[in-house]
Amino acid sequence: MTQQHPGTALITGASSGIGAVYAERLARRGYDLVLVARNRDRLAALAARITNETRRGVEIIDADLGDPAALAAVEAKLKSDASITLLVNNAGVGTHTPLLDSNVDAMTRMIDLNVTALTRLTYAAVPGFVARGRGAVINIASIVSIAPELLNGVYGGTKAFVLAFSQSLHKELAGTGVRIQAVLPGATATEFWETGGLPIENLDSAIVMSAGDMVDAALVGFDRNELVTIPSLHDGAKWDAYEAARQAMSPELSRDRPAARYTV
Repeated sequence: MTQQHPGTALITGASSGIGAVYAERLARRGYDLVLVARNRDRLAALAARITNETRRGVEIIDADLGDPAALAAVEAKLKSDASITLLVNNAGVGTHTPLLDSNVDAMTRMIDLNVTALTRLTYAAVPGFVARGRGAVINIASIVSIAPELLNGVYGGTKAFVLAFSQSLHKELAGTGVRIQAVLPGATATEFWETGGLPIENLDSAIVMSAGDMVDAALVGFDRNELVTIPSLHDGAKWDAYEAARQAMSPELSRDRPAARYTV
């Protein structure tokens, strides 16, 4: 039996780190690729290597997703290319710098990339996926989406948005044939840390996972249709308990009277 071609995966932040690993792994799974990042030379080198090793088609788009015109071009690609069946929203930036030491313009640019660009790309892709009854979105969030005290609060806030957005989409798109996965990596050995001002050498090696291991674990979660995948969490029952508690509390969050503990 001939296996169905999985289609094309568009991956943002694809020139290095997690995005580059996703590109390699998905090509080996049979996907053609559209790779999006700012560094055209890195993209071209990666595309050449993947094409040589896998014979898959690879298109590159050099785009700064913080720039509205560049973002619009990638949105247009997602809307017009019906071969795209998977969007990997990986592009993002972070920092460990505390709020009082942070530049508000830099924080705004972080929101533009981590939240606005991800949202607009998802809105560009999902209607076509729904119309065709097939597609998936993988959103790279972070463990700080549920543990925001660990790093900069704006960064944690952007990743909390990614998780909440993914959970809401999962519910909205039930029955459409479109799948959503939020991946929550812990510390991962990429350029992210140096770019954010904290070289990875300053971290305890016991908490740092390789990008390859992280992506491989995330793809196992994807194959299992997980909505939320936390590669570093060894005791999965703890997430199940956390989510069960959240779901149990949900029906009780809106009432016509204040809780007794708030009444005089």
